[in-house]
Amino acid sequence: NQKGGVAKTTTTVNLAAALSEQGEKVLCIDLDPQANLTMSLGCQMPDELSYTIADIIDQAIAENPIDLMPSSIQLSGYETVLINEYGRENMLRQYVDAARPFYDHILIDCQPSLNILTINALIAADSVLIPTQPQFFSAKGLELLFQTYSKVQRKMNPDLKVEGVLVTMMDRRPNFTRGVVDLIRSTYGGSVKVFDSEIPMSIRAIECGAEGKSILAHDPKGKVAEAYRNLASEVIDNAQREKCRAYQHTAVR
Repeated sequence: NQKGGVAKTTTTVNLAAALSEQGEKVLCIDLDPQANLTMSLGCQMPDELSYTIADIIDQAIAENPIDLMPSSIQLSGYETVLINEYGRENMLRQYVDAARPFYDHILIDCQPSLNILTINALIAADSVLIPTQPQFFSAKGLELLFQTYSKVQRKMNPDLKVEGVLVTMMDRRPNFTRGVVDLIRSTYGGSVKVFDSEIPMSIRAIECGAEGKSILAHDPKGKVAEAYRNLASEVIDNAQREKCRAYQHTAVR
């Protein structure tokens, strides 16, 4: 979502933790030069790391799987570097394809802008999970995002799917927020999945970034942790259905 502050990084961290808790093996890729995902997973000084996603882009592939592909400010210069590179849109995909056999899920945290790094993520991905706040401008941003998704799918990654739209920072008390969520479900629910799980607004979730922990570690019995566990179950169910469809498709051929 090109709207900032909709809980993209928070969702990446906590979905990864919830998937891992359910026995799934997860790789997180931080594709934002601000490195918030890297810091949220305990690496408080990302610019001092000796090996980051910037090195992977240099090499275009990694030899050994790891659990976090961290970011640093060094990544900010790669948008300019990649402009003149042949196959610049596929640099990340080379690494992701090499890592696929080692993981059940690979989560790529994107920055809130559409640039060559984000295009790399969309081409490397099988699906797009879209967090949105129950606010007018955040919901309005979905229109632009779906236009971008359609363009990338049509021209660069025909297998790209929408994993689903996730409502974050939800407070069901105001009538306005309930109305925005109803609008999102009625507008997009017929063509893409809008997750049943809604991530509630919580100060405990905001605290996690400074702690360098997921909400499942920081407040394991809280409502936000439970919401992310429910989301992980939906994501796993989606993956299983996709595998069944792929099997059926292969079988008839």
